[in-house]
Amino acid sequence: MSNQNDQAVANDSDLASLSVLASALSGRDIGVAATTGAMNSWTDGRQIFVDLNSAEKQYLQELCVQCAMLSADSFNPQILKRLLRRPKIANRYLAIEAPRALRLLRDVLPPQMTYLLADNNTLQSSSPQESLTFAEQNHVIPIAPKEFGCINAKALLANEAHAGGAAGNGQHTPHQQHKALTELADEDNQDDEDVDDFASSPVGGGGGLGKLMQKMFQNVRRLSGGGSPGADAITHWTRSGPRAAVRSVSSSTNADTVADAFGKGIGFLYPEWNMHNKRYRTDWCTVQELDPPHDAVASVEWLEGYGLRKPLAQLGMGLDRVHRQRQGDDIDIDAATEAQIDVMTGVVPDDATYIENQRIRRDLSVLILLDISGSVSQNGQNGSSVHQQQRSITAALTTVLYEIGDRVSVYAFHSLGRSAVRMVPIKRFDENLDSRVMNRLHSLKPGAYSRLGAAVRHGTTILSERSGTPRKLLVILSDGLAYDHGYEPAYGAADARQALGEARRDGVGCLCLSVGASTDPAALRRVFGSAAHASVPNASHIGSVIGPLFRTALRAAEVQRRIA
Repeated sequence: MSNQNDQAVANDSDLASLSVLASALSGRDIGVAATTGAMNSWTDGRQIFVDLNSAEKQYLQELCVQCAMLSADSFNPQILKRLLRRPKIANRYLAIEAPRALRLLRDVLPPQMTYLLADNNTLQSSSPQESLTFAEQNHVIPIAPKEFGCINAKALLANEAHAGGAAGNGQHTPHQQHKALTELADEDNQDDEDVDDFASSPVGGGGGLGKLMQKMFQNVRRLSGGGSPGADAITHWTRSGPRAAVRSVSSSTNADTVADAFGKGIGFLYPEWNMHNKRYRTDWCTVQELDPPHDAVASVEWLEGYGLRKPLAQLGMGLDRVHRQRQGDDIDIDAATEAQIDVMTGVVPDDATYIENQRIRRDLSVLILLDISGSVSQNGQNGSSVHQQQRSITAALTTVLYEIGDRVSVYAFHSLGRSAVRMVPIKRFDENLDSRVMNRLHSLKPGAYSRLGAAVRHGTTILSERSGTPRKLLVILSDGLAYDHGYEPAYGAADARQALGEARRDGVGCLCLSVGASTDPAALRRVFGSAAHASVPNASHIGSVIGPLFRTALRAAEVQRRIA
């Protein structure tokens, strides 16, 4: 790569792309800005300041370190207060704490960043408090490298006090108790085309995020194997089909990995599409259905309809046979018999003696998948976060569909590796819509990552097995960033497209909505493929597009089902 390409161009597109990456890694809504002069990288809790005039690899390393420390709670107020006006202690703390934070985030760090984990410090800390204790004692501690940046305790405390703490700001609290996620080793070498396939990341397109991701991961795949474990072992098509799930999986390997505030759930195994070998990886992902949270009270915002009722009510409905009509397609035997008896007894007969087929029966089931990964905590174009806008649309869609007679279910999802794809049932098909459902919805907080393909496959399974209607629709509300450990942008996009294609072949319509996100439209097309999808700048525009999108998705599924 030339020196010119190694230098960052600090334009708005690059900063927006880096902000999305930083939010995904740190699990909170955070921006990225350029440092001034020769300052080291640092963060105030709202923005991460890096030297965008340095080589790209260096400022990405600086960004990853700050994200790791934010995610690992390295900057909690109790620690920061003891670092104020103690620069030497702060530097010693940084040299110990940064490697600990990076180790916690190692499963989702870009492959080129893993060399930062090489820690020459003999002091291995297990918590921020222990790191501070070591820093204050008389230990020999190597000087922190420049990539670790510095700690601005005063700025961090000021923003902490202004925001009321991480909990008050709705930020994601990291799950430090989880075991490190592990992946299987490569079984076969990759082909030469793998590098080219990966370099053409569908999340790229012409957008800044795609270009950034392509640069970051362009050398991941090599002929000798290694690289990220997200697309390693070859798998084969099984007799049970590519989307078959194994019920009630119990695994001691996953038991500690999936425990969190929502509680443990039942595991479902699903395959994953390996874009490099063009084959499925059998039983590769474990989806956990977890207990929904209920620690918030919904506001009246969920009553907003956004003009959804008319377009959704006009969708085609199933035929129902209506008796005792004055015109119709068949004779109503009972009504005709009664009319003949009336004639014989001298009573004026009723002429409503026909059966008419009318489209009055609602025959649609809709499952809404709500993305609650860390990247949706980013602020959208109207100032509200993407999560808030997508949550509001979810509430409005659920309310309108339920009231017009369709069967509707809502699941939220995020992931922490292939062994912990979390699905949170907010409303099941057989549940009534009440305040408890809306309280669960408003209790969700964005965090972790997005293994989109596994979530789509589980949603398709639920629709196929529990909906009870001939027409089925899967609605995905997401910013389109499919990213997880071993689930790089190109690989994740290919798996998501494959999962959506499987759903349509099963007769399930697929509609993908991105509300308020800054994701490039070309990138969304590559992630969602030929499924009906739209990028809406803010929630108020949803009413003008929802009807045509629903019809397009249902029509495409019907065509695919007939072909199959």
